[in-house]
Amino acid sequence: MGKLRECVRRWMQYFGISQYWRTVPGLDEWIRRRMRSVYWKRWKGSRTKIRELLRLGVNRRMAFRHGLSGKGNWRMARSPGLRIALTNERLHETGLVSVVALWKKAQGYA
Repeated sequence: MGKLRECVRRWMQYFGISQYWRTVPGLDEWIRRRMRSVYWKRWKGSRTKIRELLRLGVNRRMAFRHGLSGKGNWRMARSPGLRIALTNERLHETGLVSVVALWKKAQGYA
């Protein structure tokens, strides 16, 4: 997470002067989805996936449906269960920086 945070900050120092807003929210969403995918891949077995989803506040039925799913990491990163478990606030707490917030700061909005 530290390397990603450093990379995003450096990227924003270079491209932050641009006033082209259109790509910024999409990039932010892609990074969050990628991080959810990494977490899903890190929880290797079905039992671990179910246990972590339950620990992070997903209801029991959804946790079992998602944990036993055979779909890939990237597809599961967009599922409702992972969005409930790994909210934007939780990802921010783990150290993920928002590209949108950094861009607004560079533009003088925040």
